[in-house]
Amino acid sequence: MESLASSSPSRLAGADFFAPLREETHFYIVRHGQSEGNARRILQGRLDLPLDAAGREQAGALGAWLAGEGIDAVLCSPLVRAAETGRIVAAAAGLAAPEPRASLVEIDVGVFSGISLDEARERFPEAYVAFESRSWDGVPGAEGSGPLYERAMDAWEELRALAVGGKRNIVAVSHGGFIQWLVHTTFGCRSWMPLVPTGNCGVFELLVSPTRPGEPAYLQWRRLNFQAPEVRIATPPVF
Repeated sequence: MESLASSSPSRLAGADFFAPLREETHFYIVRHGQSEGNARRILQGRLDLPLDAAGREQAGALGAWLAGEGIDAVLCSPLVRAAETGRIVAAAAGLAAPEPRASLVEIDVGVFSGISLDEARERFPEAYVAFESRSWDGVPGAEGSGPLYERAMDAWEELRALAVGGKRNIVAVSHGGFIQWLVHTTFGCRSWMPLVPTGNCGVFELLVSPTRPGEPAYLQWRRLNFQAPEVRIATPPVF
């Protein structure tokens, strides 16, 4: 597992990072709808499980809301639960199928993959104790904070490129674990704590407004884990 120190201290998705934008842009970071794994209360990580019926209903409600926001681009994690959510959202807005991006994939949860938190506590008691204070940095085989920070910055660079290219309302469908880092990198936070709640189809909206050419942009997190109307949540998130 790589240490926290492996991340580059100069990389930050802050005001300077978004200085190249010339027009106001809304980034909608979205968690996928409820999957079969969520319904079973297991830790999925990279396990590729699809949405269930409730998840598809959630994605439809989210898509209807986002269509009203005028979205003009949709990216998604290549995992099927995110890709299916992205397709439903894009279709609601009359857009082509979303572009899968490896940078948006869920974190690798190591030895906890495919089991519940209760099972993790029973089968890996020492790792579970470490998980309670260090999150996934305490779990053998899980993706470390340093690589996660760098991957989140890679994702932001892809999203920024769309905005520089003229997109103004951009959706990225990802996962509860990785969304933590898409938020953290805007603050330069290189540890798991503090965590933010990430419910199924929760929306994290970052507003970026240019100031003067070449100058740092104005940034505001307008929504954090926002649940669009009609999105009914059946299972609580891990975070």
